[in-house]
Amino acid sequence: MTPQPPENRDKDAGRWSDLSRPPLNATALRRALVRPGALWTSLDVVPATGSTNTDLAARAAEGTAEEGAVLVAEEQSAGRGRLNRSWSAPPRSGLFFSVYLTPRVPVQRWGWLPLLTGVATATALSRTAGIDTSLKWPNDILVSCPGDPAAAGPDGTPGTGERKVGGILAERAGSGVVIGIGLNVSLTAGELPVPTAGSLALAGARTTDRDPLLRAVLRSLEEWYATWQSAVGDPGASRLQETYAAGCATLGRSVRAELPGDTALTGEAVAIDGDGRLVLATANGVRHPVGAGDIIHLRATASRRSGGEDSPEP
Repeated sequence: MTPQPPENRDKDAGRWSDLSRPPLNATALRRALVRPGALWTSLDVVPATGSTNTDLAARAAEGTAEEGAVLVAEEQSAGRGRLNRSWSAPPRSGLFFSVYLTPRVPVQRWGWLPLLTGVATATALSRTAGIDTSLKWPNDILVSCPGDPAAAGPDGTPGTGERKVGGILAERAGSGVVIGIGLNVSLTAGELPVPTAGSLALAGARTTDRDPLLRAVLRSLEEWYATWQSAVGDPGASRLQETYAAGCATLGRSVRAELPGDTALTGEAVAIDGDGRLVLATANGVRHPVGAGDIIHLRATASRRSGGEDSPEP
């Protein structure tokens, strides 16, 4: 074998300096996901960017993004969550990607897309990584870490250890919607942005190989999106509403919804209604639906904690 020049050896050393976090294989991902008749029409992997949502939204606004475009970044320097909250992670430690969809359903039902994405992502992670997942309304993905001291009860008994490993951000762009997904995959305890965050590795995932994880999430999203569209966006007929409710860790808990104008609403989260809103039952017996666009923070008020209450939202 011909020896490589020193400058090439240096480049390779930088690329593989963290052998536990190899780069994604863009060619293999495209071969598996981008094919005739599939939802996914393109898949690009970039070494780094500010925000995949921002980049893909710009392409959609310019008319250069087709439905099914997928943009993945090995590192994001300006990742955003709801209300422009910042979110970041070490290079190649997670999955940071956005997809562009142009739903052919009534626009008033587009609000279900973040919840649909949550169901698809949580399902894929449970199957592929072998971990227990749940959803915190409206856009967080939680994993269960039994025995986690951060979720211990007042008497010291082990808690469920629900920790946030990911988040979803949907934004209107062009004639459709850009949906961003951020997932903490191999972050160590010392790399977590806040103590109540988590990662698939810390939850005991049977794999932290990002290639099969990304394939699983995109395939699950494709299946749920097709089912939802076949039902003309009806959350009942597509079983999206009942599936989301079944996996929603927020339901059954006492929560405080902080709203604009320094107002708040406290009650038990009892349902997800047909518009994807969280229904709170207050102490006086009145039920109040709260939309994702109306809420600033949602915090548990009972002793049973939902991990990541104060964590930044991808």
